[in-house]
Amino acid sequence: MPRPERVFRTEAVILRRQDFGEADRLLTLLTPEHGKLRAIAKGARKPTARKTGHVELYTLVDMLIARGRELHIVQQAETKEPFLRLREDLLRGSYAAYLVELLDRFTAEQDPGRGEFRLLVQALGWLCDEDDPRLVARYYELRLLELAGFAPALHTCAIGQEPLEPRDQFFSPADGGVVCPDHRAGLDRGLPLSLNALKVLRHLQRQPWHAVRQLQVGGPLHQDLERMMHAYISYLLEQRLQSVEFLRKLRLEEM
Repeated sequence: MPRPERVFRTEAVILRRQDFGEADRLLTLLTPEHGKLRAIAKGARKPTARKTGHVELYTLVDMLIARGRELHIVQQAETKEPFLRLREDLLRGSYAAYLVELLDRFTAEQDPGRGEFRLLVQALGWLCDEDDPRLVARYYELRLLELAGFAPALHTCAIGQEPLEPRDQFFSPADGGVVCPDHRAGLDRGLPLSLNALKVLRHLQRQPWHAVRQLQVGGPLHQDLERMMHAYISYLLEQRLQSVEFLRKLRLEEM
């Protein structure tokens, strides 16, 4: 089996960064071919360093990386797409942090994932361009869950497997999807799910973004969708994401 190249060029999205040593930055990167990586950008904190400005959070960067035993080394970095509005707008940037945290929890290091990389790059662009970041978040959640093998059952009862009738239903995180009222009877689990909410979720799950972006979703319906999706994700991860609470507080402050 041939050895991997010692130096390789790749696109990367910067998921996380932290100070490392006196002048370096430790980066967590998502790449299409090499999955999630950790790499050192040497001297990146120096104002005169060539890498300064090219290792910002949530940017798409072209990189030349040298392999290391534990940490890789960024030899070159050039920004391809800065996604500037994510740094200029606190709400959009906070949603970007949520998308990244969610992806980070559902992906392992060095596990190639072209689909996850492509989805994240597209979603960061949508957050910059669209007026409804909550719709972007719901679409992204469903697509990421599908890639991770946890797509919720939205067309048949998650317990009885029969096609769902057009009426209000229940969503059960423990059962992995929608549960009809008949099978929910006697159970102590399941969140109420209106027919309208179910229709929106189905549309998000089966349609491309250019069709989804036309949806006009009101505040109460958005809240129902968000509550259901967050309950399912928290069940799968066995914990609540930090960025969820920050987004909630941020929206309360803007009211």
